[in-house]
Amino acid sequence: MKEESKGTEIGELGEFGLIEHLTKNFKIKNPSTIKGVGDDAAVMDYGGLETVVSTDLLLEGIHFDLMYTPLKHLGYKAVVVNVSDIYAMNAKPTQITVSLGISNRFSVEALEAFYAGVKLACDYYGVDLVGGDTSSSRQGMVISVTALGVAPKDKIVYRSTAKEGDLICVTGYLGNAYLGLQILEREKQIFQEHPEIQPELNKEEAFIGRFLKPEARKDVIELFAQANLVPTSMIDVSDGLASDLFHICKASGVGAYLEESGVPIHMDTQLKIIEEFKLDPITVALHGGEDYELLFTVDPKDLEKVKVLPNLFIAGEITSKEDGIKLHTKGGNIHALKAQGWQHF
Repeated sequence: MKEESKGTEIGELGEFGLIEHLTKNFKIKNPSTIKGVGDDAAVMDYGGLETVVSTDLLLEGIHFDLMYTPLKHLGYKAVVVNVSDIYAMNAKPTQITVSLGISNRFSVEALEAFYAGVKLACDYYGVDLVGGDTSSSRQGMVISVTALGVAPKDKIVYRSTAKEGDLICVTGYLGNAYLGLQILEREKQIFQEHPEIQPELNKEEAFIGRFLKPEARKDVIELFAQANLVPTSMIDVSDGLASDLFHICKASGVGAYLEESGVPIHMDTQLKIIEEFKLDPITVALHGGEDYELLFTVDPKDLEKVKVLPNLFIAGEITSKEDGIKLHTKGGNIHALKAQGWQHF
């Protein structure tokens, strides 16, 4: 019986040989990139534009489970979660750095799969890989991605500039990513208890895909520019709609009035949440997280510009800080909204 190949050991290439091997196919796309991978530091020239920077840390066992997360998908998602933060500033992402902590259980071929996902995301979002670092890790895989972007000073949007009377908007359906995670966790548990049963996931691709391979809403930022629309505040929905609305309200010193009927949940998602998982759809939409839609506020005078944007939902209104953050249910009740989404500690 032929012995199964374990792949190329990383030690055969060494740190610098590994970096060169994994990044040799990344080509420069942006004129702002003067020097990318291969020196002590990257060099960028933004020609007077404002620079925005965001960093995310992804830890195995906390943010991802390699039992059901393909490394290629993980590489793609690691880029997406960072460029999404850049888009949430109404800016254009231009460069990223990728740093990895890895153990000897990862072969060169495994890291090639991860970087293939990174490259797909770089190509789709038009960003350059300009650096990073690798190190050994005894605590599982560690991923750190830093994204840089640019925008004119008068176009950058912050969390802290929402004002009373602004409309609260969401760019797409919520809850699908959380549902995808629940499906994967359910199938993982079944497989661990009954290894002979192979999961049937073909019918669940729409939900699983939203979790394993999310997309940042660069299309919305492009539509903003075409409509000459600048939101008054914005954030991406990563921790859950409720938690991220709290971030805006706290930073801006305001309250909010959210309509349950305005929170976008696809009908297929609602049915699956209720029938298979016995959960409340609005709870999942408010607190599930990892949707990477954009939550933003606009001045009411820009309502006509907002109405022409496809698949955009008006979910409520910014109120005074004294009014608090409230949810108006479909049954006509008003409840104080709680932030029960992703907790980092």
